[in-house]
Amino acid sequence: MSDIGLLIRALTAGLALGAVFFGGLWWTVSHALTTTVPGVWFGLSALLRMAVTIIGLYYFARLGLPSLIACLCGLLLARGAVSRLTRIAR
Repeated sequence: MSDIGLLIRALTAGLALGAVFFGGLWWTVSHALTTTVPGVWFGLSALLRMAVTIIGLYYFARLGLPSLIACLCGLLLARGAVSRLTRIAR
C-alpha cells in the first residue's frame, strides 16, 4: 500500500475510533444516570471504550510513526466533531 493510502486509512480509522470513544462517552453519561447501577455502566463503558481505542492505536503504531500520528489526528478531529454535535443548545 502506498504511504498516502496508509495515512488516509489511519486518519479514517482515527475518526472512527474517536467517534466510538467520545460518542460512547456521551451516550454513557446521558443514559447511565437513569439506571439503578450507574457505577457499573460507567465502569464497563470506560473499559470497553479504552480497550477498543488502545487496540486501534496499537495497530497503527506497529505500522510506523506517521500512521500513528494520522490516527491520533483523526481521533482529535472526532473529539471536536462529537463535542460540537452533542452540545446543548443555549
